[in-house]
Order: sequence, then C-alpha cells, then structure tokens
Amino acid sequence: MQSNNPADLRYSREHEWVRVDGEQATIGITSYAADELGDIVFVEPPEVGSQLKQFATFGVVESVKAVSDLYAPIGGEVVEVNSGVTNDVQLLAEDPYEKGWLIKLRIDDPSDTAELMDFAAYEKRIADEAH
Repeated sequence: MQSNNPADLRYSREHEWVRVDGEQATIGITSYAADELGDIVFVEPPEVGSQLKQFATFGVVESVKAVSDLYAPIGGEVVEVNSGVTNDVQLLAEDPYEKGWLIKLRIDDPSDTAELMDFAAYEKRIADEAH
C-alpha cells in the first residue's frame, strides 16, 4: 500500500500528525484517519489561547458514521485555528497535510516529539491496522 504521508512529520497513535517549525507546531489528522472517518461533516477545534496537554483531547471530528476525539500529539498553547477547515471540512480529506491542518501551537516542550512515531513507524502501524 502506497501512502501519501509526508516523511518529515511525526505521528501519534491516534492518527494525528505534527510538523514542528522552531517553537511552533502545526497539527492535523492523517489521510488514513480521514479515509477511516469517511464523509466528514463537522470539526470542533479548540479556541485560540487554549492550553493543550500532550495526548489529551482537544476537539472533535464528526463524520456520517462516527464522532472521533482529536488528541494533541504535543502540548502547548493554541495560537491559531484553521478557519478554512471549520468553514470547509472537506479540506481534511482532500488536503490533510497542507490546507487541511487544524491548529498551530506554541510548543511547551520540544522533547514531546520523542513520544511520537516517525514516518517509518507510522507506515508500519497503518499497514498493521489494515490487516
């Protein structure tokens, strides 16, 4: 199975991704998660200024078949919410790694990323889940 998961990201067990750029991180859901959810109808992100703890829930994605919690892959303060996604939830499925990001954080502890999977480990995880 060929994936379109970017190799430069870190991944959580719950299928969120994080792109770290200095003291800021961009977070979204993986294309695998979007595919598993199916027809996404609603997303509820946190408010700007919210303080997120690593692996704690920070919002909800609702599809025709399920409601799924979102989990913060790293901790920090929400500095931006992607209003493009809240206005057009299809971006989560169509372009999850660029236009479909969910939030940006000011990172509390950069070492949080050590708890996440790299590209190879995440690819293995989704291959194992598919079987």
